[in-house]
Amino acid sequence: MISRPPSSLGRRRLIAGVGLGAAGLALPAIGLHAQGRPLLKAGDQKGGLRALLEAADALQGLAYDIQWSEFPAAAPLAEALNANAVDSGPIGDAPLIFALAAGTRVKAIGANRSDAYGTAVLVRPDSPLKTAADLKGRSVATNRGSIGHFVTLKAVVAAGLKPEDVNLRFLAPADAKLALTQGSVDAWATWEPYTALAETSGHARVLASGRGLLPGLSYLAATDAAIAAKRPVLQDFLQRVVRAQAWSYRNVDAFSATLARIIGIPPEAAKLQFERRQQKWVPIDAAVVADQQRTADFYREVGLIRQPLQVANTFDTGFAVTAG
Repeated sequence: MISRPPSSLGRRRLIAGVGLGAAGLALPAIGLHAQGRPLLKAGDQKGGLRALLEAADALQGLAYDIQWSEFPAAAPLAEALNANAVDSGPIGDAPLIFALAAGTRVKAIGANRSDAYGTAVLVRPDSPLKTAADLKGRSVATNRGSIGHFVTLKAVVAAGLKPEDVNLRFLAPADAKLALTQGSVDAWATWEPYTALAETSGHARVLASGRGLLPGLSYLAATDAAIAAKRPVLQDFLQRVVRAQAWSYRNVDAFSATLARIIGIPPEAAKLQFERRQQKWVPIDAAVVADQQRTADFYREVGLIRQPLQVANTFDTGFAVTAG
């Protein structure tokens, strides 16, 4: 069993909502919580999903309870999914491929596209490095299998280098940031909100961004077991996330302030990372599947997964996405 990591919010658990969910839901009597209500074990990364739902007041009138578990990055969230410690959680395209290649029984049930600028390779403001080509022979800190790992490889290959031309050091975000600021690595490959935090604090600048390199895809993933037992719950939860996302872009200032408070980052960093991502939930269509397949093929080409992965079977297209 994966133990729940400490929450930066000091709140390890939320049981959310009472009353009715989506009209007409016949919720399964599996994974029941208090008074026979279904329980959704929801994973999150640095509080971002929970912050969105709370800010949009999207957790009212649930026909199920939510137990939140927070993780600093996708890799430990993927481990929790693999152990069935959580039912569902947000995960980027690259870490989802690593999880699937490792045999995790999970599927993407919702797809999100965004501007990939904030997924980036960062260097110190005074670094002599100017382009991705300058990373040859240099050290880059990132999480193994993360979207930061992916953007590093895409950036160096696009610059005419080979993956082995850079020295990757696999560190968690907090350790990677410290390593960069202390000068023990030359670069740090990361994602939002870490990129915006590093920029607005003056600790780093963007050397190479994911814009033009990455498809900007991320997903709401769910375990096969949860899909089988809690499909109506997951459908309702996904739809609430989609509506909350639409609300957030109609209320940028209010949401940015709430996001900053809930996840514990400065308001200017919260607003920067939110505005430039321009996230939009989209149907899982042929374009999404094709982009994900290209990502899987790239990882196979550079030797990070051993066997070819056909991604079409890793999507569940039976979940509706309707913006509100």
